[in-house]
Amino acid sequence: MDVKNKRVLLRCDFNVPVKDNVILDDSKIVAALNTIEYLIKEGAKIIILSHFGKVKTEEDKAKNSLAPIAAHLQKLVNTKVIFSKQSRSLYLEAKIENMNPGEIIVLENTRFEDVPNKLESGNDVQLAMYWAGLADIFCLDAFGSAHRKHASTYGVAKYLPSCIGFLVQHEVEMLDTYILRASHPFTIVMGGAKVEDKVELIESLLPRCDQLLLTGGIANSCLAILGFSVGNSLRTTDTEVMNKIKNILIKYKDKIMLPVDAIVGRVYDEKYVEHVNIDKVAEDDIIYDIGIKTINKYDEIIKQSKTIFVNGTAGKYEDIRFATGTRELLTRITDSNAIKVVGGGDGVSAVKHFKLENRFNFLSTGGGATLEYIIQGGLPAIDNIPDSVK
Repeated sequence: MDVKNKRVLLRCDFNVPVKDNVILDDSKIVAALNTIEYLIKEGAKIIILSHFGKVKTEEDKAKNSLAPIAAHLQKLVNTKVIFSKQSRSLYLEAKIENMNPGEIIVLENTRFEDVPNKLESGNDVQLAMYWAGLADIFCLDAFGSAHRKHASTYGVAKYLPSCIGFLVQHEVEMLDTYILRASHPFTIVMGGAKVEDKVELIESLLPRCDQLLLTGGIANSCLAILGFSVGNSLRTTDTEVMNKIKNILIKYKDKIMLPVDAIVGRVYDEKYVEHVNIDKVAEDDIIYDIGIKTINKYDEIIKQSKTIFVNGTAGKYEDIRFATGTRELLTRITDSNAIKVVGGGDGVSAVKHFKLENRFNFLSTGGGATLEYIIQGGLPAIDNIPDSVK
């Protein structure tokens, strides 16, 4: 699209981890710089929308302002960055009117509009029309939010000529190439805590992959269904989900691999850490990590793979006592000759925690959006933009 000297409403995903007003990981902001710098070069007035954190009450607003993110963006670009404390006001409109070409204004957290009436997440028509009225063109560059039909991601595209940014383009191209058209043998390493969210992903991916190596809560759920004791470990107790998992285990028994040993702890005894075979987990044990036998077993598959997709972690890696499984699996994956992709927030965080990000072919910024894209082959906010524009 011709963005030269136009007012461009740019939806970014600046939902980054912040503690005491200090950004702990700015990779999502850095990932948006290709689009931002292109718009600066074209002399566009750049109006940035983003959500940040969970905002359900007036009290939540105090700790979820985008002001620190705007201040950080100022350090990354060679132009003026203005922060607006309002996401709607006559004062905001005057600020935009007075901007010079190539300057940026960051509007306050879009989720502030959710208090009290959920205007943003409810895709309120008037809110979408208002934001659209600030600009000439809408550019969606928030892949991590593209699975949501919100006013700032979905609604505004109805009232403006719309396009996608370079970040969204890159995400789609990488996921299409590496995952949806994966080279075989294609192996998926899946773990993490959100068992219910994983089932649909597993159902979507199993017909496409050659091996599924399970860890974490989803592995515990499978083991429990097969009659193993998993003690007090994280697992699903939802009957419908358990029935789905049972059917999956029967249908794809030759593709699914489960842990054969584990590192366990106990809630009432912080000093208790034991390595046990999976059939020796006691009633009050909690599985916090996979053991070395499982790591070696999974490594045999990893070495044979041409594509590996990582989603989630092997255990409670933030605790050094239970970090070995996640660290070793990721290290052995990076040592392989396969195409290596990480999708989902927990997996990306673990890769960065162990400083392995430069050894992966692609780290998706998407989290839930990445998983939904793989399942559906598209996302509502991206599909909402005409193909001729994309």
